[in-house]
Amino acid sequence: MIVAITGASGVCYGVRALELLASVGIETHLVMSKAAERTLHEEMDLTSKAVKALATTVYPVQDIGAAIASGSFLTMGMIVAPCSVKTMGEIATGITSSLVSRAADVVLKERRRLVLMVRETPLHTGHLRTMTKLSEMGAIIAPPVPAFYAKPGSLDQMVTFTVGRTLDLFDVHLEGLPRWGE
Repeated sequence: MIVAITGASGVCYGVRALELLASVGIETHLVMSKAAERTLHEEMDLTSKAVKALATTVYPVQDIGAAIASGSFLTMGMIVAPCSVKTMGEIATGITSSLVSRAADVVLKERRRLVLMVRETPLHTGHLRTMTKLSEMGAIIAPPVPAFYAKPGSLDQMVTFTVGRTLDLFDVHLEGLPRWGE
């Protein structure tokens, strides 16, 4: 699974995705934008080195020759958590100025699952049109919106639930994740 972390607020979603995927034995391929590394320090007091240690393989954001930049490299798909509006726009237009947008472009062209945890509010019409375009191209837009029916007792539980529901989109089902009606 490719995990990309961009500079939008909410880097905790990408970090938790890496942790949860590791907990179920799924190989992860991480790429982080430069803005993500800054946001990581601001929001979580973590070093990029600590986050990179959670992944199976890590690629520099400018490494356009990385394995995940090729359609012949098989993956389950890609999650961008969080996904900045800048990254969303690059993916929608096919502008591959970094490994994040190139890997997403490859996932789309190969008809693999691409899930974008877009972090922006409020949204203007341009954002909404970009999301519609991406949805029409096959991406899944999954903003990290909390579900309160799970009765989270902490921010940590809320983040875990949201990422768990996102991983459901890849048929990665976590034990103990609260489900409606259970």
